[in-house]
Amino acid sequence: MLGTIPLANTDLAVSRLCYGTNMLGWMLDQGQTNAILDRFVELGGNFIDTARSYGDWIPGIPAGASERAIGAWLKTRNRADVVVATKGGFYDLRVGDYRNRCTPDDVTQDLHQSLDHLGIDTIDLYVLHADDPEMPVEPLIDMLIGHREAGLIRHFAASNWAADRIAAANAYAASLGQPGFVASETFWGLAAPEPAAAAAQGYVHYYEGEYEALHAAGLPIIAYAAQSGGYFTKLAKGEVPEALAARYANPVNARRFATAEAIAAERGASINEVVLAYLLCQPHQTVPIFGGSSAEQVENSVKAATLALTIEELARLRNA
Repeated sequence: MLGTIPLANTDLAVSRLCYGTNMLGWMLDQGQTNAILDRFVELGGNFIDTARSYGDWIPGIPAGASERAIGAWLKTRNRADVVVATKGGFYDLRVGDYRNRCTPDDVTQDLHQSLDHLGIDTIDLYVLHADDPEMPVEPLIDMLIGHREAGLIRHFAASNWAADRIAAANAYAASLGQPGFVASETFWGLAAPEPAAAAAQGYVHYYEGEYEALHAAGLPIIAYAAQSGGYFTKLAKGEVPEALAARYANPVNARRFATAEAIAAERGASINEVVLAYLLCQPHQTVPIFGGSSAEQVENSVKAATLALTIEELARLRNA
């Protein structure tokens, strides 16, 4: 069973694993959605992550498919029992709008649409899905503080923001006597990316080498791509798709894979459990976002919460 932990810098109690919902409402129908989310809750989960844009890459379905599916499910639950994170300010995939939309006006539009899709009055954790490095941080933070004071959001965070931009934004918020970004939703998993190929696929600002200082200073990391797309599990089966192989074509991964296999055998665990436990057992607060297209996959991933890797095992994996 998953336990809950206080998310630092907030009044939120979140499950140690967060369920990522980018498949809901388009790849998975409402019945499948309900079965997965019900099972996640039964196992002690309460933290789900979505985005205004999830599903928008599929023509002919309503905008915000993932949020809408979650909203329909939430009607069957006690709203107070679920911590909802969603993201805005990403490209508008419905109309092919690939300009940078991390602006106060665009984010505000996305926020109101998310509230409507989800059928709720307040979003627990609102995340900027992207950044515009050319835009000063001040108007973005002012906008987010305004939405928080209006009760539309409880807390806000950043995703795909450079560490120095997060630090600058939080310094500005502190100068106003206000909380800033309470977490960073960051690209991080045991499999290290090949930087150029990952960036070409939209995966940038990997944790290692950039976020360690912020993390150590108390900023929680909510790790997306925490299973590295299932890279090591697929590698063990000899079934790595071409795009995934390119994303993780980093020489260190051969050694990390061998080490993960060895630890899995030593501990009587699956490779997936070792991959997720690597993040769960970090010394600074880390909440991995995992995926699953069935209740059974959710059950298998939740097992990772019972695998307590030692400091020595973490070092073996990191330094392989």
